[in-house]
Amino acid sequence: MKWVTYDAGGPGASGATGIGSSPRTGLLTEDGVHGLAPEVTLLSLLGDDGEALAEAAATARRDPAEVRRLDEVRLLAPIPRPPSIRDGLSFLDHLRGCYRALGRPPELHPAWSQAPAFYFGNPAAVVGPHDDVPIAPGSRMFDLELEVGAVVGRGGRDLHPEIADDHIVGFTFFNDWTARDHQMRDMAQGIGMGKAKDSAITLGPALVTVDELAPHRGPDGYTFEVAATVNGREIAKGSLASMDWSWSEQLAYMSRGTDLRPGDVIGSGTVPGGCLLEHVDTADPFAFSGWLAPGDVVSLSSPALGETRQVVREAEPMIPLRTGH
Repeated sequence: MKWVTYDAGGPGASGATGIGSSPRTGLLTEDGVHGLAPEVTLLSLLGDDGEALAEAAATARRDPAEVRRLDEVRLLAPIPRPPSIRDGLSFLDHLRGCYRALGRPPELHPAWSQAPAFYFGNPAAVVGPHDDVPIAPGSRMFDLELEVGAVVGRGGRDLHPEIADDHIVGFTFFNDWTARDHQMRDMAQGIGMGKAKDSAITLGPALVTVDELAPHRGPDGYTFEVAATVNGREIAKGSLASMDWSWSEQLAYMSRGTDLRPGDVIGSGTVPGGCLLEHVDTADPFAFSGWLAPGDVVSLSSPALGETRQVVREAEPMIPLRTGH
């Protein structure tokens, strides 16, 4: 199944970034979007063993509230406001690539192999797969991230690392746009990611359920390929097969001593090569000419997940906190 949340139009509907005036849930089929009743959200269909989602799919095929061509609607994030967002770092070669680009030795601290790292994202920053994305205010080093997001379908606590991925209902693209200059300050302050990751997180275009992705699952996990382009130029292509930490291990660690809830989104971390930072070719990252600029078009694509396509826009004016800041 491929589930979407879409703006069905109506008063106030526009192409602006945000949830939209009248979000609807629909099943994506070969003949378009089969919409459910207006009060049904994708989040409301999660929380069990998939029975509610399967029943909703049957209703959408048999007796939809409406059928719309895909080009008639604006797709929103499948889960427009997740209960929580955690972004992992399960591809350690991504980190090594960033270290090399910054002139640092590629050897990693032992902590990276002791537990899967993650940070908490901002649910209010979620945008749809075709929404414009303004550069973070004050940033001159704006970047994309080629990631996949797992959506929790059935909540749990202290999940077992061998079967924790049974709690995943499906996958979608995840792009936590990053202000690398802000990240340098965040890391210097020593309490983790802050404003560097606070401006936008793209989810979409659809929530592709695990049954749909069964042909792409091997003994060691999912193997479908993903790619990223900027202005039509491919900057990275990779597969989930190269993850150093499995989905089960990540969910087990993230649920240790706390609850994962239906609709929570877990980012895979960046596929190696899937951000501009890894392509910095100057000693001074500020002098790198490849950072995103207004008008750039960023796309993430996969035969399994679909495609996002977004235009980068000029940053909103930044109001200094105090003189010089």
